[in-house]
Amino acid sequence: MARDVYDALPAAREVIRAADDILGYRLSTLMFEGPEEELTETANAQPAIFTASVAMLRCATLPQDVAFVAGHSVGEYSALVAAGCLTFEDGLRLVRERGRLMSEAGTDAPGGMLAVLGLEDGAIEEACASVSPLTACAANYNAPGQTIVSGEEAALEAVTAALKARGAKRVLRLNVSAAFHSPIMAAAAAKLDEAIERTPLAAPRWPVIGNVSAEPLHTEDDVRRELAAQIAAPVRWEASVRRMITGGAKRLIEIGPGRVLTGLAKRIEPSVEALHVSDLESPRGVAV
Repeated sequence: MARDVYDALPAAREVIRAADDILGYRLSTLMFEGPEEELTETANAQPAIFTASVAMLRCATLPQDVAFVAGHSVGEYSALVAAGCLTFEDGLRLVRERGRLMSEAGTDAPGGMLAVLGLEDGAIEEACASVSPLTACAANYNAPGQTIVSGEEAALEAVTAALKARGAKRVLRLNVSAAFHSPIMAAAAAKLDEAIERTPLAAPRWPVIGNVSAEPLHTEDDVRRELAAQIAAPVRWEASVRRMITGGAKRLIEIGPGRVLTGLAKRIEPSVEALHVSDLESPRGVAV
């Protein structure tokens, strides 16, 4: 993860070395060498994704007429760095705490997540409600025909059957350690709120489309409320992308490891231009 930009670009190297210093351990070694099962643990994966995203951001040549910024789940923190609302250093400390608390919540209340393909949101929500009093809910509204469901361990088998009975084409268990973006994360959200309140923020230089509301965040208070609510609430990504497009965005640029959001953007609105900054081979004119 991010090894090519680290080796080639001083700005990326500076960010990743700073992360090692702030965290007090060699995150860079995990990012570059693994082992993968350790890197993908929630407490490590979130700081790694955030650090790699900001490293690539520092090396990107962006348009002057930015209309909005947005980030999916933990990506919202790097979006806030891009908007000048949050420093990298403070953001990394928050992301580390976020990952720790979410991992802890998963240990206290075991659960998981399911990718649901080919089923409308309303039918998914009905399936989740049908397993009550067990906890299952839509967690990521990613794109038409692709929604993620979170649930406690005891609910996952039942909700899988309910989803298939309503016509889901596929229901796939994701390799994650907990039921993220669900009420199971409520205790983690309350504890994270304390850290958020202690963190300096500035008003975003560009509107940030929040995961929870899919509407622009303009002030420090808006951002604090968003971050406190976000880990226990669904990510409304499809609505967020549509909000940027209806608000005037003509081109969407994904910055960070991987190209998942670029693919989602094309599913949400096939006519939109979507690019990615994920490595040294990223499109000319977008990345250095």
